[in-house]
Amino acid sequence: MAKCCMVNREIKRAKLVSKYSAIRAKLRKKMLDISTSLDERQKAAIRFHSLPRNSSPVRMKNRCKITGRPHGYYRKFGLSKNKLREHAMKGDIPGLVMASW
Repeated sequence: MAKCCMVNREIKRAKLVSKYSAIRAKLRKKMLDISTSLDERQKAAIRFHSLPRNSSPVRMKNRCKITGRPHGYYRKFGLSKNKLREHAMKGDIPGLVMASW
């Protein structure tokens, strides 16, 4: 089980990403638009870089929904490898069958 503070940090990052996503997109578009003047693009870049670092979606880390484990994460299920195996053995995940040959 991951520390609660680490899980809470990821929740906080997710909120910041959703809050600033529209502003980031608008500023990024203005920065990369060649038709605008150099001065306006520089102002947009300064404003873009003054946004909180955690508002960038790149800084988010995928974590298991149950344990908060960051490694061995399967996107399709939203679980880590340990919990995925546990639930697959119980038959809790429809359509998932353990391989045996």
